[in-house]
Amino acid sequence: MTGKKEKASEKREKRLQEISLLRTIPYSDHQRWWSEETIAIVTGANRGIGFEIAKQLAGHGLTVILTSRDTSVGIEAAKVLQEGGFNVDVHQLDILHEESISEFTKWIKEKYDGVDILVNNAGVNYNLVSGNSMEYAKQMIETNYFGTKNMIKAMIPLMRPSAAGARIVNVSSRLGKLNGRRSRIEDEALREKLSNLETLSEELIDNMVSTFLQQVEADTWQSGGWPQKFTDYAVSKLAVNLYSMLMAKQLSERPEEHAADTGVWLALLPNEAVTGKLFAERRELKV
Repeated sequence: MTGKKEKASEKREKRLQEISLLRTIPYSDHQRWWSEETIAIVTGANRGIGFEIAKQLAGHGLTVILTSRDTSVGIEAAKVLQEGGFNVDVHQLDILHEESISEFTKWIKEKYDGVDILVNNAGVNYNLVSGNSMEYAKQMIETNYFGTKNMIKAMIPLMRPSAAGARIVNVSSRLGKLNGRRSRIEDEALREKLSNLETLSEELIDNMVSTFLQQVEADTWQSGGWPQKFTDYAVSKLAVNLYSMLMAKQLSERPEEHAADTGVWLALLPNEAVTGKLFAERRELKV
């Protein structure tokens, strides 16, 4: 057992060294599709991984919107980056509350008229306490899954079309794997349903987390086939991973009717319409 752990540790260390080396290689001009006008939102960016993501994106020359549940803490975090010469803005956001998401969405629309990159980092981390409680499980699911999902739905209409494409990045975890070594879903029938992208649906994911919460409330979750380690966190991240795959599939499917819309719209524009421009989704693109 010790030998396997040592090999795994060595493999991981080697990979981290490779990543460190890759980070020292600058992006070439033809790789840089972004500019200072590129707007990147990073949620939960006042500390930890979120702060580092915001810092590195800003370091690459993007305009970064740093969000924090606590306004004063967010302002202080943004100030650190601003004093470093980075182009960073800040706004309060609590993804647990839909009214906070709505207010943030309105602010983004009014101030920036859209967004190019959304990094969903905000969430509740796992605890090291043994046992489980409905209060903690509900908070974990509602924040990590429903909060992230609501944020995606709010931002998609504001994602700006571009030749490079808008980006949504959901920060997740290996613990959210269906067949993970430490987070396996033991219910074979459920595992099969969730792994089938052709039949995967938002309703199916919602039903999964609803069933989990019901079993936590009834104190039967331990015999329900759920991951036994960091259970609430693992289930919440599994839901995020599944929803990410579902959205990727849905957003990549562009039926002919939808794809034809901009062409028809341009063909029927009034006489004063502009010419010699590039358009997508009824919006002008910068060439």
